[in-house]
Amino acid sequence: MAKDLRGRKALTVRPLRLAVAMATAGLLLTLTACQDDGADRADDGRASIVAPGRPGEKSRTLTPEQAARAKPDDSPNAADHAYVRRMIEHHRQALVMSALAPERAAAEPVKRLAERIAAAQKPEIGAMEKWTARHPAPPPGSGGPSAGHGHGQDQSHGQNHGQGQGQDHASMPGMATEQQLKELADARGADFDRLFLKLMTAHHEGALAMAGEALAGGNNVAVEEMATEVVATQSAEIHRMRAMG
Repeated sequence: MAKDLRGRKALTVRPLRLAVAMATAGLLLTLTACQDDGADRADDGRASIVAPGRPGEKSRTLTPEQAARAKPDDSPNAADHAYVRRMIEHHRQALVMSALAPERAAAEPVKRLAERIAAAQKPEIGAMEKWTARHPAPPPGSGGPSAGHGHGQDQSHGQNHGQGQGQDHASMPGMATEQQLKELADARGADFDRLFLKLMTAHHEGALAMAGEALAGGNNVAVEEMATEVVATQSAEIHRMRAMG
């Protein structure tokens, strides 16, 4: 009798242990699968680097290694340095012309336009000056990306600021001459309005030409963004001035 009870107890315990073991094994398999799935997702997450394409191109998904290799080198080149240096001077003349409007212009739209031009170009000058501080042009003959181009040709700019500045003014499209600036300062009322719109329209058109050169020949992303902003802003202002004239 006792032996029979022990046999029944053994039969009862063994299935219970088996069930527990099977349940435990199933739980372990489930946990392992979850961990593997999470690891796969993590791996996929690390691999999912989306590289935006240029205008008109689709984005691409790259591995970290591909992304590192595909990162473009946007080191400033000669065209970038020339654009920033010259556009700072170009903008400064626009500020000089705009500062004449409050006391001389007759039409309120002309006064408001001059205010908008100054409000837009003052911060742009500051941004370009900061860019210049971060990216000083290499000296001529140093073998840097901008050596042997505009900056080297403008060596007199560093040796004789006044002479170099005059050369820059003469070479920049749309810049008003000293005589034109004097005529603008002497004008009053409707005469000032007409001359201001004429000179500023030509000035803006020159800025568009300079920005186009930078976009075509430059390499730095920040300069590209600044030039693109100049194109957008000053194109709109040209249309406005033509409508006012």
